[in-house]
Amino acid sequence: MSDRILKLLVIILFSICSFSVNAEPAEPEQASTCSMNNSKLEEIILRLDKAPEGGDGLWQLKVGNHAVTVITDEDADRMRIVVPITETSELSEKHLYRIMQANFDSTLDARYAIAKEILWSAYIHPLSTLSDEDFLSGLGQTVNLVDTFGGSFSSGSSTFIGGDTSDLKEKELIKELLKKGKAI
Repeated sequence: MSDRILKLLVIILFSICSFSVNAEPAEPEQASTCSMNNSKLEEIILRLDKAPEGGDGLWQLKVGNHAVTVITDEDADRMRIVVPITETSELSEKHLYRIMQANFDSTLDARYAIAKEILWSAYIHPLSTLSDEDFLSGLGQTVNLVDTFGGSFSSGSSTFIGGDTSDLKEKELIKELLKKGKAI
């Protein structure tokens, strides 16, 4: 990963105040049934990486060879996992076309996205309804999208039959993360 990508990641992460200016906090009855918050999410992250950087809504951990960033906003009830893939200047028209096809049928819950001239792998979910399994599966899917970029462009989970993708990466990373990160 280039220094430019890392610098942009740091700038983006530290400039984020909230995911949405207009986001409203969860209703009181939702708050009492919420299963996930920053504290619980940090417990899962610590099972995956004993020394993640950051904390309380902004963590960077290692999954395989990848620096994965997890960002939350409890007030807006959002959680985001992002991993940089490459600078957009490196993308061909063929790549962009294939990325859009993959977002339709082989990325499942994770997605390819472009921001700040970087192609990202991203998983976004409401924080309060996020289960341990949702987080761990989303984490695996997000990393798989980075690993399969330029190949199958697959999250490794499943493929929607109505699309253009025919091959599927094995689910091994997702299975490993589920085993390692689930609460005992």
